[in-house]
Amino acid sequence: MKRVKKLALKLISKPYFDMKKYYKFGRKFINFINPPKEEIYKMLDHKIIVDDREIPVRVFIPSKNPIPKLLIFFHGGGWVIGNIDSYTNMCANMANETCHTVVSVDYRLAPENPFPAGLDDCYHVVQDICTHPQIFNIDPENITLIGDSAGGNLAAAVSLMAKNKGGFLPSKQILIYPATNYEHTTSSPYASVIDNGTDYFMTSKRIQDYMELYVPNTKDRLSPYVAPLLAKDLSNQPKTLIITAEYDPLRDEGEAYGEKLKSFGNYAIIYRIKDALHGFMTNPLANEDIDKSYEYINMFLNDNAF
Repeated sequence: MKRVKKLALKLISKPYFDMKKYYKFGRKFINFINPPKEEIYKMLDHKIIVDDREIPVRVFIPSKNPIPKLLIFFHGGGWVIGNIDSYTNMCANMANETCHTVVSVDYRLAPENPFPAGLDDCYHVVQDICTHPQIFNIDPENITLIGDSAGGNLAAAVSLMAKNKGGFLPSKQILIYPATNYEHTTSSPYASVIDNGTDYFMTSKRIQDYMELYVPNTKDRLSPYVAPLLAKDLSNQPKTLIITAEYDPLRDEGEAYGEKLKSFGNYAIIYRIKDALHGFMTNPLANEDIDKSYEYINMFLNDNAF
């Protein structure tokens, strides 16, 4: 990374924003800086009913050359901020870049709805689509889970839950700079939490704040549905692509999860984007990193050799 960029990142990373206190402002801000662009996608809002509750989803149809395959997307934002509106541009671009229909899930957010509320929403959406593929006229084998950051964590947790409960299992998952562990203080066993935890915009302190809002019960943080790396049995998991960012506090735990998946006999590919920061998929200034990621995403989706 160039010295000037590194210095600038260090300066803007220093001010501390108390997300635990001002998370509602964080939600408004993330929506403000991500206004949906007009006429860049075909979109349909839909609701999936679970018991007496509605889970909103947004369906993005590729503008050109759509294929009968589906991506179920879980957004990032530390389980606390972000929604289908703030991720509309990313999902529209994802649909067009992959030629897949994208279903974005508006799961419940913490701290109003702590773990496992958001995870339950994601699981029920995937269960509904996988067991009723006629909804989108999609073969269940052509359904892939995908998420970034906290959404990558949710995708991994849904896959674990699906295996444990039975009935369905996605064939593939794509985890983009995912959170896979619960500890992001100086007690973390992963060097990237320390090395990249203060000077690269997304700080380890911010990640830990998100975790404490999402899972206020410290005992629950030991659940593999919170920290997939803690799972004792990772057998029979979907084919997996993990994309990490070089200067991300979550880099090492994401890559460790990929290695652990492989140790249980799963197919897993790990690719690190050089010089990239956490959250680059929604950064309009990170076009090169985004393009590189879609190159690997499409290779994975099309079962091409890396």
